[in-house]
Amino acid sequence: MSTLSPGLRPPADRPVPPEPRAPARPGPRIAAPTEPRAGRFRRAAARLTPADRAVLWLYLLTRISVWITAHFARWLFPARPGTREAAPVLAPFQRWDANHYLHIARDGYFPAGAGPWTSGWDNREAFFPGYPFLLRAVHTVVPDWTAAGLLISFVAGAVAVLALARIARAYLPEGAAGRRTAAFFLLSPCAVFLAVGYTEALFLAFALPAWLAAVRHRWALAAVLTALATTVRVSGLFLAAAVALLFVLTAREERDQWSWRAAGWTLLPALPPAAYSWYLHVYTGDWMAWKHAQERGWYRTFHTPWEAWANTWNGAFGHTQSTGYALMYQAELVAMLVGLALVAVLLYRRRWPEALYVALSLWALGTSYWYTSIPRATLLWWPLWIGLAALSLRRPWFRTAYLSVAAPVTTLVALTFLTGRWAG
Repeated sequence: MSTLSPGLRPPADRPVPPEPRAPARPGPRIAAPTEPRAGRFRRAAARLTPADRAVLWLYLLTRISVWITAHFARWLFPARPGTREAAPVLAPFQRWDANHYLHIARDGYFPAGAGPWTSGWDNREAFFPGYPFLLRAVHTVVPDWTAAGLLISFVAGAVAVLALARIARAYLPEGAAGRRTAAFFLLSPCAVFLAVGYTEALFLAFALPAWLAAVRHRWALAAVLTALATTVRVSGLFLAAAVALLFVLTAREERDQWSWRAAGWTLLPALPPAAYSWYLHVYTGDWMAWKHAQERGWYRTFHTPWEAWANTWNGAFGHTQSTGYALMYQAELVAMLVGLALVAVLLYRRRWPEALYVALSLWALGTSYWYTSIPRATLLWWPLWIGLAALSLRRPWFRTAYLSVAAPVTTLVALTFLTGRWAG
């Protein structure tokens, strides 16, 4: 039937001749065009709920605040007093461990036969290969190494905060739970490490979706994501233990023999660390080369928890360190107390898997010569941020109190790191 407009249709008693068709011509069959990229992007965006979009908007605003802080830091706090030229734009972000990851991504673990047997060795094998491997891959597209690292952290951080908000909404009934949890997390004292070339954002981009999958009993997906997390940090093994415990508790509760068929997935996360240990053994003859590198470079030799506490206390208040380092040791002590309190609360509420995850983290960080990087580790304790959000929803005054304390501390930690001082 001809597609005439209603006002131009012929009378009903007059037949409409069929439209002529072009004769079919033989020729090659052409595949249907694929969906445009813009269409795929719109479909992916459509899966985001309004709550998800609010969280991502908050994430973007906090990234902008970090970039503004970095810009002013390079002008107000130059490396040499009296200089008349600011440092390069990305210089504030390339500090401390970011240099280790850059060297691994650019030169490999054992360049030109160098290694632990070489004088002045930087102990780079202490760092797991997941982040450097991805950094090298992104560098093929983004020529600047620092910019490539920032891009990884930016994308990974968005994934992580979105997953954290969804976990919070699964635990808490309040509609604002996800956004409130994301706010506490993104404004936490060490949040700057989510925006620089460090592993926290990438680890959480795997670990938090893994936990969300485990909570939903999607064990295969949880195992794969946890395995990816173990390529980034040894903390992935702590997550693997928590997921395995959650699986056992769930299978026992369901009392279904079919549930145990997924038990094999809980072993998958052990493969990447085992492969990395084998790789290091090939080059060094040491299966635990990564652990021994941490001991040489960061005093992570085993000490009892009370010895570690005493040594850290002496560094914080014994006048053995400069004021800047002493303050960081004080922050280490506070973070340890926060972690112990968190484990106690989780045990009281019978959140056994989450308690196991945080307790293993505290054991690993609290049994070295002195505490190192515990404040940064708080970023990885998602039950902490969900718990603080739950407390603020029950007692509205707590949010104001938290932000009043966190805002200056977060700013000072960010400035400390961005100006090349030890932080976190």
